[in-house]
Amino acid sequence: MSYPYQVKSAEAYKQAWEQSVADPEAFWAEVAAHFIWQQKWDKVLEWNFEAPDVKWFVGGKLNISENCLDRHLEAGGDKAAIIWEPNDPKGKSRTITYKELYEQVCRFANVLKNNGVRKGDRVCIYMGMVPELAIALLACARVGAIHSVIFGGFSAKSIADRLQDAQAQFIITADGAYRGAKEIPLKGVIDDALEQCPFVKKVIVLLHTKTPVSMIKGRDVWWQDELEKAGVDCVAELMDAEDPLFILYTSGSTGKPKGVVHSCGGYMVYATYSFVNVFQYQPGDLFFCTADVGWITGHSYIVYGPLCAGATVLMFEGIPTWPDAGRFWDIVDKYKVNILYTAPTAIRSLMAYGTEPIAGHDLGSLKVLGSVGEPINEEAWHWFDKNIGKGKCPIVDTWWQTETGGIMISNLAGVTPAKPSYATLPLPGIQPMLVDEKGEEIEGNDVSGNLCIKFPWPSIIRTTYGDHERCRTTYFTAYPGTYFTGDGCYRDAEGNYRITGRVDDVLNVSGHRIGTAEVENAINMHEGVVESAVVGYPHDLKGQGIYAYVVYGNTHGDDELTRQDILQTVSRIIGPIAKPDKIQFVKGLPKTRSGKIMRRILRKIAEGDMQNLGDTTTLLDPQVVEDIKEGKV
Repeated sequence: MSYPYQVKSAEAYKQAWEQSVADPEAFWAEVAAHFIWQQKWDKVLEWNFEAPDVKWFVGGKLNISENCLDRHLEAGGDKAAIIWEPNDPKGKSRTITYKELYEQVCRFANVLKNNGVRKGDRVCIYMGMVPELAIALLACARVGAIHSVIFGGFSAKSIADRLQDAQAQFIITADGAYRGAKEIPLKGVIDDALEQCPFVKKVIVLLHTKTPVSMIKGRDVWWQDELEKAGVDCVAELMDAEDPLFILYTSGSTGKPKGVVHSCGGYMVYATYSFVNVFQYQPGDLFFCTADVGWITGHSYIVYGPLCAGATVLMFEGIPTWPDAGRFWDIVDKYKVNILYTAPTAIRSLMAYGTEPIAGHDLGSLKVLGSVGEPINEEAWHWFDKNIGKGKCPIVDTWWQTETGGIMISNLAGVTPAKPSYATLPLPGIQPMLVDEKGEEIEGNDVSGNLCIKFPWPSIIRTTYGDHERCRTTYFTAYPGTYFTGDGCYRDAEGNYRITGRVDDVLNVSGHRIGTAEVENAINMHEGVVESAVVGYPHDLKGQGIYAYVVYGNTHGDDELTRQDILQTVSRIIGPIAKPDKIQFVKGLPKTRSGKIMRRILRKIAEGDMQNLGDTTTLLDPQVVEDIKEGKV
């Protein structure tokens, strides 16, 4: 399969970007023409950022699963689509060809239909990193159901919140999942969540770990049993380009997660276009993205982007440090991986083991390295470049978000220059701008501001599920007429973009966005907690750590035990991913006379920057700050 829209030189990039800005509709129509549409669109784009209301390929009809599967069968049916490496290095790997994947998706799509799933229904998916997870996504897409994947690390309460928000009546899960030395009882967690969700009609359970589970008659069925009743023919449901494809929940600056909605047509075009261009994917390359499909990275760059491009993807069940810190490098050599896409947190955790785990590995198959989730610091960039890429592999430092659907700012591997700690340049079709606090555009280079996007791209968020007003106020009201990313940004003298971090109350912990309000809500539910304030601070491994200031009524004389109790509470309510790294007990919080918590001061103290606290005279009780400084942990 060739990619006529692949940009192959710096000059071609410049031309493509200029063309995409001068005539975005002609540009994206040309790219979209390389996909299968059952009915061509009447109009490329309708948009209004005030409402917001964005529609791409208006009137176009398609099914994304046909673009991922059916169209490759004639020329590439025997080519590997997914290579799966199990958690246990001694376990049996699996290779699934495009033909086999097509058949398995069609059969499972029939399982969904047999169990009552119809077009527009919401299906929650809570599974480990097994090929059946990708099959479940594609089967939902094939029957027109809207999937909502929930990461395997979330608690029963977090799952229940998401099920209630989406009113998902169907669940696909597994008995359990393996993750390093841990076995996660997925079905047990789902059972706990379902106590608050009586509207759920069916739970389809994949047998994987042989963990004992409770199966409720009439509600719970085994994946493997259901497959035996399902035929292999399944005509793909005809979807409108703007029909929702999936909901993915992401943390916001309020306590309630929001369901980001992506549509079928625009998302397909942009995820594939960005995959082919950023990584400079060539037919025959093996692409290894280490993300979990529970996050947007896995949706766009394990499932939809690569499979639409007819690529071969490697899917890994385990973690980089188990059974030892050479696990990634074993996999790269075993399968001759060409492109490795991972997170700065993973790179930093592997750096901590030194170069010994790399010794004895060839890694000569690697052509491109990639980084995702947060800006990669210079030290990690150079370590990755020298020890893994051997100075020969371009590193793409990709900036994007759940809401953007695909990579927005990044160098193109070997085509446009990289610069350590910079995402560098926008992809064709992306029009970034920096604005000051008043919303005025900051022109020129060597400037800093808040990062906005001034024109829609095909995979832009369409709405937040069931609450369009929240989508409008979160992304489109801060700087009217633009999409506001929530990130601060520096543009250097050459026009390269460097993300400088969140400018709202959202933390970026190990590449995962966690709202401070969500963590505070969880801490405040712990018996004895009067109130709390959560801020981020620099963390060697995670990029940003979570620092909690807690006003506690009466400790049982043991601060450490109380800390552990609070961590348990956060784990139960959100999941281990949101546990604070540091908890400091304080007598009070720095508040203005109107009762607003001065997080700026708390952030400075958490960072250890005691000299630059700024004016504290407006505080209700300035002495509180001195007490907090003394008690810093």
